[in-house]
Amino acid sequence: MVRAVVVGGGIAGSAAGMALQAVGIEAIVLESRTAGVGRGSWLTVAPNGVAALQEIGALEAVRSIGVPTRRNVMIGATGVPLGSIGLGRPLPDGTPALSFRRPELAEALAAEARRRGVDVRHEARVAAVETTDRAAAVTLETGARLEADVVVGADGIHSLVRRAVDPHAPAARYLGLANFGGITRSTGIAAQLPAEAWTFVFGRHAFFGALPTPAGDVVWFVNEPRPVIDRTERATTTDAAWQQHLEDLAAADAGPFAELIAAGTLELVGDSTFDLPRLPTWSRGRLTLIGDAIHAPSPSSGQGASMALEDAVVLAACLSEQVEDSPAAAFAAFDNRRRRRVEKIVADGARSSSSKTAGPVARIFQDRMLRLVFRHFVTDKSQAWVHDYRARLGTARATQ
Repeated sequence: MVRAVVVGGGIAGSAAGMALQAVGIEAIVLESRTAGVGRGSWLTVAPNGVAALQEIGALEAVRSIGVPTRRNVMIGATGVPLGSIGLGRPLPDGTPALSFRRPELAEALAAEARRRGVDVRHEARVAAVETTDRAAAVTLETGARLEADVVVGADGIHSLVRRAVDPHAPAARYLGLANFGGITRSTGIAAQLPAEAWTFVFGRHAFFGALPTPAGDVVWFVNEPRPVIDRTERATTTDAAWQQHLEDLAAADAGPFAELIAAGTLELVGDSTFDLPRLPTWSRGRLTLIGDAIHAPSPSSGQGASMALEDAVVLAACLSEQVEDSPAAAFAAFDNRRRRRVEKIVADGARSSSSKTAGPVARIFQDRMLRLVFRHFVTDKSQAWVHDYRARLGTARATQ
């Protein structure tokens, strides 16, 4: 049996482990963090990503922790509506996009992978990765060495495996935004916001987003244009100070964000936002990459998790042919099927991020432009190519 080691046990890694198992490939998934749900922000898995979860049989395992999300509603700093755009056509069974707290989704997928017999190992910190003509290998910080037919790097935007694939690969690019996230429990504001929709405000000093949950909570985030938060600032700034800062950012804008932040609890503090525009080389020898390790988009794209889930399915389908001799053809097929799509989504996300960093004066003119953009250019129809994509395992699916 073909054996794969997946480096990274987040959303992409656990999904890859299950997708590989589904086509008859034995997978070991290595995650550096301890098991359990930690702090983290929320993300939306669009219908293309939800379909990928369904393709590997994992949708039902996570459905209950997802919040149905059908639209994004955009508002200017003065409260003027800028536009509204759907999040894609639901699945045939009616399932729309689902929003999740990232660490909860990652843990649920890891738990489902373990339930199926995938070997998921936490606190498995990778020190080195190598490849030869005949095998690939991963060395852990403990000194343990694991050999496999292929190694899949699902280890994120600062990927160790990417450096092994291409030591000269471009570095991640800082987008000029720090991300903060929180939740406000049992608030009447939940009923005031559009149901099953993210409400986004292009504020005077930051970009804000909020999603009401069926339980009556509101999850929210703040993207602040600013330099990278260094270690000193991070170590010397308390959560209370950050929360007051975020409340001050929202105070000048119409809408409920200042109130939400003041009454809420921070779950993510000062996460610097990066993207990875284009990576020339996706594989070397028996090493390859998926997810943010090769095509990290701006959060503005709303597609980071969905593209990673697509990758897991498509890579498994490409690897379903025998790879004992060489996986080069499978890796080339993966590149051919994925590169054009993901690079276009990353580029679109970068353009969207630029609208979050406009200054107060530029914002006045930008709001006028955004109303035109959302009315004529960024529409449900124009975005269908993103959301209507469906990754398939094809005939390679193993009998479960």
